[in-house]
Order: sequence, then structure tokens, then C-alpha cells
Amino acid sequence: MSTVLRIATRKSALAMWQANHVKDLIESTVNDIEVELVPIVTQGDRILDRPLADIGGKGLFLKELELALLENRADLAVHSMKDVPAFATDGLALDVVLPRANPFDAFVSNSAKSLEALPVGGRVGTSSLRRQCQLLVERPDLEVADLRGNVDTRLRKLDEKQYDAIILACAGLERLGLSDRITQELAPPSWLPASTQGIICLQYREDDPAIYSRISHLNHQPTAVRATAERTVARLLEGSCQLPLAVYAELGDQLHIEAMVAMPDGSAMVRAGCSGSVDEPEMLGQAVALQLLEDGAGEIIEHLK
Repeated sequence: MSTVLRIATRKSALAMWQANHVKDLIESTVNDIEVELVPIVTQGDRILDRPLADIGGKGLFLKELELALLENRADLAVHSMKDVPAFATDGLALDVVLPRANPFDAFVSNSAKSLEALPVGGRVGTSSLRRQCQLLVERPDLEVADLRGNVDTRLRKLDEKQYDAIILACAGLERLGLSDRITQELAPPSWLPASTQGIICLQYREDDPAIYSRISHLNHQPTAVRATAERTVARLLEGSCQLPLAVYAELGDQLHIEAMVAMPDGSAMVRAGCSGSVDEPEMLGQAVALQLLEDGAGEIIEHLK
């Protein structure tokens, strides 16, 4: 008789794609197992008329999923790791990640070929303070307007000409087969992504080793190294939707981290970076966070509290 494994997931098209992707990976690599999806509507999905930073941040997209795990209504939750707060929830583990997809942001427009080509005063939609501040540093003439909803909703609003351009994650568009909507890839060094953007992570109860034994083989160690480095920076800076924070770790012969903290209006920005051993992602993340604080990030964080 097959063992049933229940995956908690949001109901959006992207979240369902990610959950089905994990379902397929598990069923194709683990014998005698049947995976069921447990779709859940989160508070972040229900409240769409206010900026994300005003209603509690990205954690609103996973609290109900975590509760389903803690109440044993699900065995596993699948998240976009960038939506997971830097501080872990007691009783839940978050140490299995899939290979990282495209980590960068996408400039999407039907009228301009690039961010630089937008007309003066162009209206750009985003719900991210991180994206907002980088937009205003590069183009202080732009009007940045709040944009909520799933990927399809955001694209529809662009197509209805409510915005001249919008900023989305490349990974989400690519996973949904919408790569052709990417007008320009916004990438380092001039533009930094959110911590762990493009990474799918698996969350489970710490006291359930049977679940871990069925998913541990899916962990991609190079991605885990980068995630550890980036989440260390976010954790030490108390990263949340209320703080415009970008972190990106590259892995080669060495591990290199770049990070940025800024005022939402782009009036102040602090950047720091360092390189070191791939075996010390947490130490390097700490070094970058401390450098940011020494260079003025602490003042920005205090101002935004």
C-alpha cells in the first residue's frame, strides 16, 4: 500500500506549478508513495488592496501553510524561498532546496524596450520596496505605483495600460511559460535581486524524520550554500518587506556576496560585498551584514522602524 504525502501550497498558478513540480520529483524518485496537494488561500492572497509592506510583509503568504504543517493537516509545504522570513518558525525545518532558477528581476513593458527607454514620468508597477528603491536610484523621474495580485493579474493590468511597465521575477515568468514577456533582465552589478529569489524550498516538521528521508535527496547543495549566505545577511539585518534589502550570492571557485540596503525613495543606498570560501557561507554573510551596518545601513533601518 502506498504512503500518502500531503503538500500544502497556495492556490496561485505559480504556487501550484511549484507544488506539482515537487510532487513529480518525489513520485519519480521515491517508491510506493502518492503525493496529494492541499491548496490553501493565505492572508496575503486575500488582502490585495494594500501594499504588502503595510499589512505585515511576505510572511503573510505562508503562515496558513505553516499552521497546516504544525496541525498535521499537511506533511510538507512548498514555498518560493524569497517569501520565507529569515527567522525560522519553531518546530519547522527548512533545509531542502531545489536547484536555483533565474534569480533576477524582469522589466516587462509593451511600449519600452528597456528601463532606460521609459519616457520621463513613466508609471512602473511593483509591490516591492526593494524594486522601488532601485528603480528610483536609476530613474528618479519615474512614478512607482503599487501592484498586487498573481502573475496573470499583474500582466493583465499592464496590458490594460494601467502601467507603462512592471517588474516581476524572471523565475516566475519562466516557470509559467511566459519568458516571452521578459523585455529586459535586470541583473547585477547595477540591480540586485531579493534574497533567495528563484529558489523553491521544502518545509516540514522537525520531529518527522520519515518525511525528511523522502525528500532529503532533492536538496541541491550549491543552491543551499547560496541560500545560507543570503539568508544570513537578511537575518542579521532583520530583513522584511518593510526594509528595502537585496542580497545576491554567486558560486564559483569562491563564494561572492553582494548586498544593498536603501531608503524606499532611493534617497540613500548602502552597498557591500565580499568573497571567500564556499565552505563558510554563514561567516561571509555575517561579514557583509556587518559591513553594511558600519557603512550606514543601521541608520536606514532605524529610520524605517
